[in-house]
Formats: sequence, C-alpha cells, structure tokens
Amino acid sequence: MDSVILTGDTLTISDLINVACCGKEVKLSEQARSAILHGRQMVERHLEKGLPAYGVNTGFGALCDTSVSADTLRDLQQNIVRSHAAGVGEYFSAEIVRAAMLLRANSLCRGESGVRPIVVETLVRLLNHNIIPAVHSQGSLGASGDLALLADLALVLIGEGSAWVGGELISGVEALKMFDITPLALEAKEGLALLNGTAFMTAIGILAWQKAWRLLVAQNTAAALSLAAFQGNTAAYDPAVIEARPHAGAISVGSHLRTLIEGCTLLNSGNQTKIQDPYSFRCAPQVHGTVLDALQHVKATLEIEANSTTDNPLIIGDRVISGGNFHGQPVGAVLDYLSVAMTSMVAMSERRVNQLLHPAYSGLPAFIIPDPGVNSGFMIAQYTAASLVNENRVLATPASVQSVPVSADQEDHISMATFAANKANKLMDNSAAIIAVEILSAGQAIDLRLDGQDWDPEGMLGANLAQVYNFVREQVPFIRQDSRLSGYIKQMAALIINGDLEQLLKQQSADLKI
Repeated sequence: MDSVILTGDTLTISDLINVACCGKEVKLSEQARSAILHGRQMVERHLEKGLPAYGVNTGFGALCDTSVSADTLRDLQQNIVRSHAAGVGEYFSAEIVRAAMLLRANSLCRGESGVRPIVVETLVRLLNHNIIPAVHSQGSLGASGDLALLADLALVLIGEGSAWVGGELISGVEALKMFDITPLALEAKEGLALLNGTAFMTAIGILAWQKAWRLLVAQNTAAALSLAAFQGNTAAYDPAVIEARPHAGAISVGSHLRTLIEGCTLLNSGNQTKIQDPYSFRCAPQVHGTVLDALQHVKATLEIEANSTTDNPLIIGDRVISGGNFHGQPVGAVLDYLSVAMTSMVAMSERRVNQLLHPAYSGLPAFIIPDPGVNSGFMIAQYTAASLVNENRVLATPASVQSVPVSADQEDHISMATFAANKANKLMDNSAAIIAVEILSAGQAIDLRLDGQDWDPEGMLGANLAQVYNFVREQVPFIRQDSRLSGYIKQMAALIINGDLEQLLKQQSADLKI
C-alpha cells in the first residue's frame, strides 16, 4: 500500500480518509523537512536576539504582555499543554483523532510554525503505530483553534495523558514505551504550535463531508425508488426544464435521477388526470442539488484548511508575526451551511414516505402493509423519520454565529466551529436513518404495487433500480405482517454510511457524477 507523503500543501480529502479510516502509512517529504528546519532556525535566531514573540518568550492569551525568562522557556511550553488539557465529554473516535493528527502534522510541515523536525516525526510515528490519544470531544471554542482538544493529543507526545493501543486505554508514557518512542521535551514555541490550530474541527468536518456525499447518493436513489413506487411523473426531471435554471448541483442530480429511473415501466403509469406530483417528488433535483452545491463548496474550503498553517504566531521568512489563522470561522460557516442544506433534503425524504404511506395519495394499503388495522406496518417508521427530521432542524441551527468572549476579552470573538462540526457529524448519522426509512418504504411499496404479479425486477424497474431493489431485498425482506423495524433501519443506515450502496451504483456506472 502506497504511503501518504506529507508536504504541507498537497494533502487531499482522499488522503486523509485513507489514513484516518484505513490506516495508510504516513511519511514526511524532503520538502517538508527542509521547510521545518528553516522555520526552526528562524525561531532560534529570534531568541538569540532577545526579541519578544507571543507564546515563544511571553505568556499566552491575556498574558501576552508578560515576559518569560530564557531559563523557563521549556517550562512555558510544557505548562501550556498541561493547563490547556481541560476538555470534557466522551472521547472522540479513533478515526477523528487519526485525522486530526494527520492534519496537525501536515500543517507543521509547512515550516511556518517553528517546531523542530522531531516534533512532526514523533506525531507521524504515533500515527503509523496506531497510538490513538484519548481526546475529549467537548471544550473547543474554535477561537485559538482547538486548544483543549489538541492539548489532550499533545499530552501523549510528552509522555502524559492517555492513549488507545490495540483497543485498550493505557497511559501515554506506557504507549510510547511499547514502541520505543522517546517522549518529547518541548522547546520554545512547540507546545503552542501543537495546540494552536484547527485540526479537530477540520478532521470532523472532512469525515462528515464523506458521510454527506454518500447520503446524497443514497438520497437520490431513495427518491428514484419512491417515484417508481408512487408511479410518478418524470417530466420534472427533463434536462431542458432543469437547465432553464442552470444550477450545477441540480443539473448533476437531475442527470443522476434520470440514470437511476431509466427503463422503469412503473413511471408515468399512474393517475393520468394528475398533471403534477407533490413537491417532494417534483423538486428533488433542485433540493438535492443544493446539497451537491454545498458539498462542492465545503470540500474546497476544507482542502484549503487541510493545507494551511493555522497557529500563531507564524514564521514568515525571517519574521515572527502574530495573526489570526487559528480562527475557525471558515470551517464553521461552511459546515453550518452543509447542515442546513442536508436538513432540507432529508425533510423532503420524510415527506415522500408520508405520500407512500397514505392510501389517498399512493393508492396502496394504509401504511404499506397487507391487512392494515391488524397490522400497523410502517406507521411508526415514519414517526422515527419525523423525529429525526425535527432533531436535525435543531442541530442545523448555526453555531458559527455564536460567540462568548474569553481570556479577559483578549479573545473577544470566537467561531464555535468545532461545535458546528460535531453537530454536522451527528446530523449526518440522523440523516442516514431517515434515508434508510425511505428506501425500505419504497421497496415495500413497490412489492405491494406489484403484489400477486409474477414480475421481473429489471423488466419493471429498469436495470439500475432493479439492482438497488435486489440489494435492499438481500438485506431486508418484504414485511407481510408486523415485525420490529429498528434493526432493519439501522442495518440499511450503516450500508449507506459505509458506502456499500454507493459502491453498488459505481459497479453499475450509475453513480452520481459531477
């Protein structure tokens, strides 16, 4: 397996996912080593001249005007790691921590943070040995970056804190000893450089982005299945209609929907007096397309963030300059945007489920179950979807517009970007369950529509939808009488999140293309 080579400016979302989720090896490029050495030399020259520099020979935050003597510079850097480790809540998943470790290493590779090469090398060794620092998930303001969270990570580098190794939580010093890694003795600027950055908000955001992409693919598929089950009209998906309002996302989604429904004979075969379908069917290209447009913007922002120097101060040429690259607003704002777009899309999903369950709309038995009354069918599955839609509406409330001044008002505007990222990640998990309910409902409705007929899935649904229908039926049977649905919903949601459905469509050349 090829390694991911860190340069500081070429890391992709695909690279990060391969390292965070698949354990791909990480190496430093010679370009990175050279840049790191140069930055470190500039810090040491600055100290030799006795010039003041924030966090190098001064205190932190509101203590920025407090000078620190040369003989306590190491204490300063060790102390910031210990004092800032004030996070609370559950620990992050291994994938999120690995992603954040990679992002912090890549940022330090740019040489503008002033650390020694040994700092980045140690971080990479932890990654390659799968030593996962135990990092609390709450406590970041996204102001000077993810201070409390990155402090948990940095503790392990200095032989403190706790880490997961082989699924067991052990002390940081034990974890390092297991792989003969020497704890770091931090020099000037290094503790601050490890803590002051946007690694966790960006890591969570990228992993949420991957989920959102898979959700969009699944949501298009669910909408196509539902349209078939509803015997809906395809006129609204006509490319001439969509291109009359040429948003790129809508055009791509419209093309994807047409690919999915190609050859489906159930479509355009229902009530011929009905000229238009409800919005939840008719407006799918526009609403789903908004999510695709958001995903494109979010991806561009996160890839910039992944290849940026996000601490403070920065080593620019031979100068040490205080700035604000640690502020999480670019990340928080786009993740709030993605959350809003995703919430509207899956709300539409729940509305399509409602259309299928209502006999006056679909012409099917109530709650898409044989012998309704004795059976309640998918009645409460819709309740679950509606519950999650409403939870998502709360989670979609923007975090990046919130601010609480801290550090004696030195840090008087914060981004709450890590909260925006955490909310987005939770929202994606909720959305997977909502889409799972629609897929299961659509499959059930199709079976009821054709009940009693000897039917061929490909002949009735077309090649692509037939493959999806068969995929669903391999996992979940047709429900003839009431049974517990929660396990089926969880199972289908996992297949969506893990990319199984997306992979199926790729094999059919029926995946979403942009």
